Amino acid sequence: MPPILDRRTRGARVEAAARTLLLRAGLRELALNAHFRLGELDLVMRDGDALVFVEVRYRRDPRFGGGAASVDARKRRRIAAAAQAFLLAHPAWTDAPCRFDVIEADGDPAAPRLHWLKDAFRLDDC
Repeated sequence: MPPILDRRTRGARVEAAARTLLLRAGLRELALNAHFRLGELDLVMRDGDALVFVEVRYRRDPRFGGGAASVDARKRRRIAAAAQAFLLAHPAWTDAPCRFDVIEADGDPAAPRLHWLKDAFRLDDC
């Protein structure tokens, strides 16, 4: 059984695995852990001409609800607010189409199983 990691280390490992998955799929990284007063964006990527705001959610055991289930309406609103702050801080991207993806992760944080949910939610879901 893998050792229990502190939350920050576990999160960093899982986000690194998610980032690698996205880069291998051809997305380009724009920001990692972008902090704003209203929230944080785990990853901001570019997929063609679209901006992709990615939330990475880890669950040690998916039997109790996958990571996407934990992205409730409150969390979606925080992500959307952080995305708006990102766009205000980067006006060159203001007119780009935007997408909100979720990457679910479970298992060993050093080598997590990843499930990428493209277009996981829309602003009108918030």
